[in-house]
Amino acid sequence: MISFECDYNNGAHPRVMQRLVDTNAEQTLTYGFDHYSERAKEKIRQACGCDEAQVFLLTGGTQTNATVIDGVLRSYEAVIAVESGHINIHEAGAIEMSGHRVIALKGENGKLSAATLRSYMQWFEADESRDHLAQPGMVYISFPTELGTIYTAAELEAIYDVCRQFRLHLYIDGARMGYGLAASHGDVSLPWLCQHCDVLYIGGTKVGALCGEAVVFTHGNAPERFFSIMKRHGAVLAKGRLTGVQFDALFTDNLYFDISEHAINMARKLKDLLRRHGMRFFIDSPTNQQFVIMDNSIMHTLEKHVLFTHWEPFDSQHTVCRFVTSWATTDEDLQTLASLLEQYAP
Repeated sequence: MISFECDYNNGAHPRVMQRLVDTNAEQTLTYGFDHYSERAKEKIRQACGCDEAQVFLLTGGTQTNATVIDGVLRSYEAVIAVESGHINIHEAGAIEMSGHRVIALKGENGKLSAATLRSYMQWFEADESRDHLAQPGMVYISFPTELGTIYTAAELEAIYDVCRQFRLHLYIDGARMGYGLAASHGDVSLPWLCQHCDVLYIGGTKVGALCGEAVVFTHGNAPERFFSIMKRHGAVLAKGRLTGVQFDALFTDNLYFDISEHAINMARKLKDLLRRHGMRFFIDSPTNQQFVIMDNSIMHTLEKHVLFTHWEPFDSQHTVCRFVTSWATTDEDLQTLASLLEQYAP
């Protein structure tokens, strides 16, 4: 069985795991105040080109989104996202559980447009009964999006301009940020992102770590006592060095970016392979997630040998399926898939 199911069903990248093994016998400070966590935070600030950034290490994506959004917003405020946004469809109401409504707007290929955002905010401000509505306080986007697409620098800059015009925080979910950066062809860099948002997180879980996400408040603008907010959300590890050691490894010798580049290279080969076997693509994704429209009979045969995700029905005879590459994807995996497709989808 080979797997293209997701980018987090392996353990950690060998270099990350080796650092955990090498440091296992050490005794350090707890709750993220250890020297590994401090060193990781400094390396992240350097990678972000942002000396004033405040960095916090958490363990998982849903936990991170819920903690950041609840920490930044006032009790009566809501967060804006596209309908396909991760917080709207794949987090089991975690945001709403903390009392914040998700205002879902129409997206295009998984992306929010500045025009759609401006139109909504103009409608909101013109409504005389707006005090009876959930008050928009934040815009949430992900880079890459839930559908593997990426924003251009111009698109992001336009969104941030609207956010500043209407006094909205811009938050970027970077669960797969490395893959977005590797696929952007230089249009967007990590330092550039930090200058065009208020808070983002750099995903580790899906980019080579055993677990872990690094929240970056880009302008020294973390909410007061954010550590206590994390604690309330169950987002503080007693053994905080677990995430510190991993991010220290990921941001040493360019590992985070090398992992991302490898997955993108594998995804390009995967895309070519699927195209050669007549697969239609549901969306044109430049990142490590590839979505194909597969005949159900081929899908049911192929899934006996390959792990992949049934994303959504396309019609009565076809299903949208997702194939994902990661640091662990090999050319041998692709060759095995090619052999199977030659047999079942000639």
